[in-house]
Amino acid sequence: MATHASALKRARQSEKKRLRNVSIKSALKTQAKKVLQAVESKNTDEARKALSAAIPALQKAAGKRVIPKKTASRKISHLTKKVNSLSSPA
Repeated sequence: MATHASALKRARQSEKKRLRNVSIKSALKTQAKKVLQAVESKNTDEARKALSAAIPALQKAAGKRVIPKKTASRKISHLTKKVNSLSSPA
């Protein structure tokens, strides 16, 4: 364990950030699952609604550097592709 005052403070800050990041990442996974469940059930309206909620959340997490920007972009792209595949026959 850290012994210097500055190291103790840094440990406290790191733990707070870690807990916040875990919470945000969990929420992102939940939103992605909602989109995928709607796609699996072939519910276009619900899928679009879930996607429109997931995209800003992913962008916000990337902006706050919880996840890398390219990871957010990739996830948005993959989810959008799946939702768009519902409306156009394959």
